[in-house]
Amino acid sequence: MRKVIGIGETVMDIIFRNDQPVSAMPGGSTFNAIISLSRAGIETTFISETGNDRVGRNILRFLRDNGCHSDNVNVYPDSKSPLSLAFLNEQNDAEYIFYKDHPHDRLDFNYPDVQPDDVVLFGSFYALNPVIRPQVKAFLDYAYQHGAILYYDVNFRAAHQHEVMKITPNLLENFELAHIVRGSADDFDNLFRKRSADAVYRSQVMFYTKKFIYTDAANPIELRADGGLVKQYPITPVEAVSTIGAGDNFNAGLLFGLICNGITRQRIEEGLTEQQWDTIIQSGISFSADVCRSLDNYVSPAFGEACKKQLAATL
Repeated sequence: MRKVIGIGETVMDIIFRNDQPVSAMPGGSTFNAIISLSRAGIETTFISETGNDRVGRNILRFLRDNGCHSDNVNVYPDSKSPLSLAFLNEQNDAEYIFYKDHPHDRLDFNYPDVQPDDVVLFGSFYALNPVIRPQVKAFLDYAYQHGAILYYDVNFRAAHQHEVMKITPNLLENFELAHIVRGSADDFDNLFRKRSADAVYRSQVMFYTKKFIYTDAANPIELRADGGLVKQYPITPVEAVSTIGAGDNFNAGLLFGLICNGITRQRIEEGLTEQQWDTIIQSGISFSADVCRSLDNYVSPAFGEACKKQLAATL
């Protein structure tokens, strides 16, 4: 069975409403997607690092409890695990403050098994950080050479805006390696001062990949793909409890759709049909909608069970 390998950071998310903590759970952009995919019945592996503390042990236990392979999460004995404080506003959107106490960024892991048509999910500053870039890039190259599909979620936050010039070469390398690139309006505003899907695609992305997904909160999703395909996908409004993890779970749902519908790397490279894009993007939208209905960063166990039945019917 095909699997998804995620590489990214782990944090403990503490969620506040009206300046009072209301929830705490393991998080991180790639982490959230990997947990949802695990709940949906996909085999998953996570590559990361954490501290040797109560938070770190909680995160490792959470991965295992949700069926994700955690052997490639490196535990550093002299580090504290990072924290993220998320303050929800009246629309249940979050403003973040991050606390990281690692003495310095490091990344030391054994490569997991990568088979043709497995999927590697990577993104955020973790995929750009110059300190760990050699290790991240080496693994991405390895996965690419072994036939994996590489899915890149840009997820570039304003806190790193002052580093744009420094990380641009790494960003362009990621564009070149990725089979599919997904980013938000805020990501590209932070990076390029552009907030138009067409402007970003034509000036920054299409030279590297023709598969581009642009999201903008509750506005329609924009697709740019092979053969000049241009399409919008409206998002059905949901009564959101929290929008934390909405984008992460869109990624999870899209990757679930790829695997559930038997879409291979060769098919992606040749160019997906409009119907195939419709199917996998709607899968992403459904995962994203489910996660907005609770304070959790991942799809509900009940949603996951329904996905398992769907997956079993296709295998």
